[in-house]
Amino acid sequence: MGVVFIIISNYFGVQIPMFVQSTVDELFKKTELKNFSDFLTLMLKIGGFYMFLALMKGLFLFFQRQSIIIMSRLIEYDLKNEIYNQYQRLDYSFFKRNNTGDLMNRITEDVSQVRMYLGPGVMYTINLAVLFIMVVSQMIQISGKLTFFVLLPLPVMSFLIYKVSNKMNKLSHKVQQEQSNMSTLIQEFFSGIRVIKAFSREEEIKEKFNVSADEYQKRNMKLVLVNALFMPTITFLIGLSTLIVIYTGGIMTYEKSISLGEIVSFIMFVNMLTWPFASVGWVTSIIQRAAASQERINEFLREEPEIKNENSSPFHFEGSIEFKNVSYTYDNSGIKAVHKLNFSIQKGDTFAIIGKTGSGKSTILNLIMRQFDTDEGEILIDNQNIKNINIHDFRKQTGVIPQDVFLFSDTIGNNIKFGIDNNDASNDDLIAITKKAHVYHNIEQFPDQFETLLGERGVNLSGGQKQRVSIARALIRKPNLLLMDDCLSAVDTETEEIILENLKDEKNIITSIIVSHRISSIRNANKIIVIDNGEKVEEGSHAELLDLRGIYAEMYKKQLSEEQN
Repeated sequence: MGVVFIIISNYFGVQIPMFVQSTVDELFKKTELKNFSDFLTLMLKIGGFYMFLALMKGLFLFFQRQSIIIMSRLIEYDLKNEIYNQYQRLDYSFFKRNNTGDLMNRITEDVSQVRMYLGPGVMYTINLAVLFIMVVSQMIQISGKLTFFVLLPLPVMSFLIYKVSNKMNKLSHKVQQEQSNMSTLIQEFFSGIRVIKAFSREEEIKEKFNVSADEYQKRNMKLVLVNALFMPTITFLIGLSTLIVIYTGGIMTYEKSISLGEIVSFIMFVNMLTWPFASVGWVTSIIQRAAASQERINEFLREEPEIKNENSSPFHFEGSIEFKNVSYTYDNSGIKAVHKLNFSIQKGDTFAIIGKTGSGKSTILNLIMRQFDTDEGEILIDNQNIKNINIHDFRKQTGVIPQDVFLFSDTIGNNIKFGIDNNDASNDDLIAITKKAHVYHNIEQFPDQFETLLGERGVNLSGGQKQRVSIARALIRKPNLLLMDDCLSAVDTETEEIILENLKDEKNIITSIIVSHRISSIRNANKIIVIDNGEKVEEGSHAELLDLRGIYAEMYKKQLSEEQN
């Protein structure tokens, strides 16, 4: 429909110079009018018909833009949704391989470039083709010789504009790069404002920002200079074509080979062709950028997740987990995080994993959640290989309290309710669950309580408060399996004891796995394994491990002496 509207709009547009031509020629033929009334009648007829043609051209131009530009916006909407859905499909390892800035550019800048091609790029290309055919055919009918002279500067104009556009695109890209750099710096400065103030580095940070701001200004000034030459170039070449029409047309009029009305129509035709030809360079640049952006988008959309849910049958977790000779090595670093690991967890167990930093504890939890698959061995969930169960159902029955707490810039209540699918929990539910996480007494001190808005990543909460809100978020799911990844590191031992005691009363939790480097967090677990460099070195209850007088007993002595000191 957009193409049809372009043709109709240009048809009425081309009729305007033709009408002006016939009007001028008719007026010059009439040497006199009988009276003012006849003159007024003629002017009203001419003006009325001219207005009709202009109105029809404008009306179909509106329809044209509504069809093509809106279509491009709808495609942009669909493409962004498609990319976002792909983000949701892809697994944990993909996001470890790619940086956030690049992923953001694919869904914003790249999609925007494609939309510019599908909207203005397509519209101006079709408009140029249709208008050129219509206008040139009319100009040739009037005078082939004058048409030749008039069109001479137009290819030169397109070439110059193409070169200027390319220069502008390169400079714009550099400006955007520096703007991104400046935005990144600002984001880091604001996020790390506590550290900056604690170390009194305000002046150094200010200097870094000033360097980026100065570079941004320099690049912008270069762009402004090139941009300032853009319109004068177009205006000069338009004026050149118009001068050729007037000069050559004047000679031809003197020779009686062309009428005055035809010269006027020629000037109007030249002006009609100016912008479509001027847009050639711009459109070419749009096509180049869109092609590159679409290739980046396609490259991303062709990505397949390494973790696929092969089973859509309903799955209910009964409580047992087993590792059989499990090994895993990180592709990006080559670090062997888990090596020939064997252990089993029975229904109702509270299972604990302890070890030094970097020993592979968090990797074990990620393997249980199937964030990535094992290199060797197998993981059994209720005696089924984890690759064969409905992983979506399994994850829905699991509550994860991660080591790195992430809170959204939202209310405390909504951050907790993020743990449930329907986001539907009463105020009483929130109170009950935050009491179990031992954070309600902190929340009720805020004036807005659960409606308190948190800053970015929960910046207005302490580390311990953030961890306890994260615990409440996991508990509100009423999970069958609870995974706690060193989530009590920022709370004192007394608070830790209260939370662990409250968790014992959670009847729905049939299996718990606690990862920690603090023995106080795990000493009441049914079974404890000690991990060192991805391998299990000791296993047993707290008392059994102390009797072994090995790594666990040594850690216990050190931590006990630290607490006493």
